[in-house]
Amino acid sequence: MPKLSPHCGEWGDDNIHRLPVRVYFEDTDFSQIVYHARYLHFFERGRTESLRALGVHHSELVNGADPVAFAVRSMDIQWLRPARIDEALIVETVYRPNKGPRLRMDQTIRRGDEVLCTASVEAVIIDPSGRPRRPPKWMIDVWTPVLTPEAE
Repeated sequence: MPKLSPHCGEWGDDNIHRLPVRVYFEDTDFSQIVYHARYLHFFERGRTESLRALGVHHSELVNGADPVAFAVRSMDIQWLRPARIDEALIVETVYRPNKGPRLRMDQTIRRGDEVLCTASVEAVIIDPSGRPRRPPKWMIDVWTPVLTPEAE
C-alpha cells in the first residue's frame, strides 16, 4: 500500500491507519488534561483521514452522482489514562468487515506504546434522505484491502 503525505497519516503494512495528533490548549480543561469529549474529535479525525488516505473524501461523497454520507450509529469508549497539553499522540484506526450499510472500526489513542483510550465504532452509510444503504461497490473495493477480521 502506498504511503501518503503525513497530513492524513498513513496505512501500515499491518492494516492499521496511524494519524499523529498534538494536544492543544483548546483540547484541555483547567487542569491541562484532555477533556473527555475531545477524544471524540481525535477519533473523528482518525476515521476521516484514514478514508482520505484511501482516496475517499467526504465532500466528494455528498456531492457525487450517487450521494452518500457516513453517520456514526454507536460508539463504545474506554478512557484508560489521561492525555495532557502538548503531548504527541497517535490515533490508530482498524477497519473490520462490513455488513450491509454498516462499517465497523476499532480505534486506539496512544502516547508512545501506552494506550490512553479505545473506541469501537459502528457507522452506517446513508443516502440524502438519511436512510441506510449499502456502500457503492467502488467504496467496498477501496477499503477491502485494509479490512482486518476480529481476533477469535
